[in-house]
Amino acid sequence: MKTFRNTVATIFFVGLSIVLSSSQNVYEEARPELYSLNQMASLGVGDKAPEISMRDPQGNILNLSDLKGKVVLIDFWASWCRPCRMENPNVVRTYNKFKNSAFKNGDGFEVFSVSLDQNKAAWIKGIEQDGLVWKNHVSDLQYWRNAAAQTYKVNSIPATFLIDGEGIIIKKNLRGQALANTLTALKR
Repeated sequence: MKTFRNTVATIFFVGLSIVLSSSQNVYEEARPELYSLNQMASLGVGDKAPEISMRDPQGNILNLSDLKGKVVLIDFWASWCRPCRMENPNVVRTYNKFKNSAFKNGDGFEVFSVSLDQNKAAWIKGIEQDGLVWKNHVSDLQYWRNAAAQTYKVNSIPATFLIDGEGIIIKKNLRGQALANTLTALKR
């Protein structure tokens, strides 16, 4: 009888550890920002921004490097991300205010939006609904497996990188008025 109880107890604890491990993986996939303590740790201010080459909604390949010479906000977002959607009006307002400005190291301001959407129709609808008027919208429709998000070590969104005209990261995760204040300070 004692052997039977020990066997049952062992099976119970093994089964419980499997369930807990698998549920943790599901939880982490659903809420990656909770386990990402070192978000974007490998890319810092002063580093060269890695190239992003991805398709726009029409299927054309857009390259981050095509914006060389401009100050660029790389904006990782998704149509399903409520905080992203709440930040979009600020990004639009900032884009409209600074798009033709001259900066210390760049002429003009652009936004390069990288979507972590999986559904193309939802992505396009989000762009339209939020009035994201710039032309640089890209996605590989791979959700958290987005190639650019992996390269930039993005584990939660919204996430932003501000790069200068030479493609050097000058600020990270600017939101709200902090983005406009930074751009004002960079003007010639």
